[in-house]
Amino acid sequence: MSEIPSNKTETPKPRKARLPGGGARRRSAARLAAVQALYMIHVGEQNPDDVIRDFLEGRMGGEAVEVDPDTEEERVTSLIDFDHELFVSLVRGVLARCEDLDGVLSQSLSSGWQWDRMENTVREILRCGCFEIQERTDVPPRVAINEYVDVAHAFYAGPETRLVNAVLDRLARVVRPDEMERGRDGGGHGRPG
Repeated sequence: MSEIPSNKTETPKPRKARLPGGGARRRSAARLAAVQALYMIHVGEQNPDDVIRDFLEGRMGGEAVEVDPDTEEERVTSLIDFDHELFVSLVRGVLARCEDLDGVLSQSLSSGWQWDRMENTVREILRCGCFEIQERTDVPPRVAINEYVDVAHAFYAGPETRLVNAVLDRLARVVRPDEMERGRDGGGHGRPG
């Protein structure tokens, strides 16, 4: 999938995202929408309040490109309604702490990856994941990691998904080590996300 749309003001459309059921599905969709909104704000240089309002009112985002496995024909499909509270929390939180998040994330990269050379969508996924791991202690870190790996899968089929997993896992082990260690023992594996 092409990283930058021909018109930078377009919301990047992910491939069909794998979303869990129920309330978790609405939260997963909120994370995906937050990545799209932040892309529009940072790459499209659009006003954050306008972008947030457009997403909340359904004028922007909420779509994915689905590929028919038989014909390989692409079609745009609508995503489910997302958790507005989580969406706003993520977008506003990332915007407020963007510089700090970027510093933490650039230190969490393994050799061979440079923050300033990374694709914009990957950066937005990592910013959201980093923010959620650091600030949303109501979400277990392993759940947050899995959620953002799923978001990465919505956009990529290559090494980007492994990068998101590795960086967020490394970060969570530093920021919330007790919870990450409990996950190994069988506790904390739930996915209320």
